[in-house]
Amino acid sequence: MARIRRLIWDIETSPNIVFSWRAGYKLNIPHENIIQERAIICICYKWEGEKRVYSLQWDDGCDRDMVAKFLEVASQADELVAHNGDRFDMKWLNTRILKHGLEPPEPWKTVDTLKIAKRHFYFNSNRLDYLGQHLLGHGKIKTDYGMWKAIVLDNCPTAMRKMIKYCKMDVSLLERVWKELEPFHKPATHVGVMNGGDKWQCPRTGGEDVRKVKTRVTSAGTTQHIMQNNETKAKYQISDTAYREWLEHLADTATEK
Repeated sequence: MARIRRLIWDIETSPNIVFSWRAGYKLNIPHENIIQERAIICICYKWEGEKRVYSLQWDDGCDRDMVAKFLEVASQADELVAHNGDRFDMKWLNTRILKHGLEPPEPWKTVDTLKIAKRHFYFNSNRLDYLGQHLLGHGKIKTDYGMWKAIVLDNCPTAMRKMIKYCKMDVSLLERVWKELEPFHKPATHVGVMNGGDKWQCPRTGGEDVRKVKTRVTSAGTTQHIMQNNETKAKYQISDTAYREWLEHLADTATEK
């Protein structure tokens, strides 16, 4: 049985280098003052359930080849998991794809752990660092603004190694936080159907050892059935049509025995 290929990923980006008369808050710096356009410094990623964390980095300020290579990797994924990925990482990636004239990718199926945290919980903070500390006992490794300056202004290889390590640690932390949040998140892919099965099967695993927990009816008169995977104990919802197909499956199984 095929399983979902989830790509856990994170990026680190450079700031714009601008010409400014003064420093302070609430400044209006027009785009004409940009001396060097921002870009993606590195992309780190891993496949869910595997140990190795991979890294890609820009070539002395140019991120074209790195972005192209990551597109090849991401095209193999069923889902892409990132923290604040829909609002930040994905938009950054799309912007650099467009900038470099690369071929637009197929529509992404994304899982954003920041959205999951906001939708289902009431944490004191939804930042990845806090979620790691709160749920796992440790957060992100510490860094400082000087690392970005050393990379962007001096092309410092030592600072780049530190940034790659920082980004890789974020990816590993993100995967562990995702696994904590996952049971509360509605699956973005139905594994059972993906493997040629039926909608009544467990959407997370495709498992057939399931049972009905209860039935409820909506205000519109639609019948819904809450099912449970007997192995993982995960609950999910199916339609009345899928429920009847499950009953037929039980009857056919009983007849075969």
